[in-house]
Amino acid sequence: MTKEQKSEVIEALAKQIVEAKSLYLTDIAGLDSKDTTALRRACFKAGIKLSVVKNTLLEKAMESSEKDFGELKDVLKGNTSLMISEVSNEPAKVIKNFRKKYDKPILKGAYVEESVYIGDHQIDNLIAVKSKEEIIREIITLLQSPVKNVISALQSSGGKLSGILKTLSDR
Repeated sequence: MTKEQKSEVIEALAKQIVEAKSLYLTDIAGLDSKDTTALRRACFKAGIKLSVVKNTLLEKAMESSEKDFGELKDVLKGNTSLMISEVSNEPAKVIKNFRKKYDKPILKGAYVEESVYIGDHQIDNLIAVKSKEEIIREIITLLQSPVKNVISALQSSGGKLSGILKTLSDR
């Protein structure tokens, strides 16, 4: 690979990781081609972009971006595959589901919602992470609930209320 090609790859990787809401680094070494294809299909169905990257190029892309990846650079050893997704917990769900049949992928680290998670033991924590959109949706639902209750109560007792008002106006 020439120096120009490397710089183009670094630029492309930097653009991908800057635009990504969640970034997972995994180890899929040891999976045969059939199993790797199955993992790629699972990722595609979940809207996850899976690619195998060179550690040095990914590290340079991380350094050239304005995001702070913290300790995530330290896990760039051995084989590394990159999972990029718009839904923050979807890669963790795919990894956990895929490991019901296989012993891979192993989570090295993740960058989700501006937080860094290191190690495979974090997989359950990452599944529980909610995206900003999910949290906003829950807050809106909670805020709407009391208003809906008041409107419902007024509508159901509308006949009673109008009857009481009519009686009072007749007097």
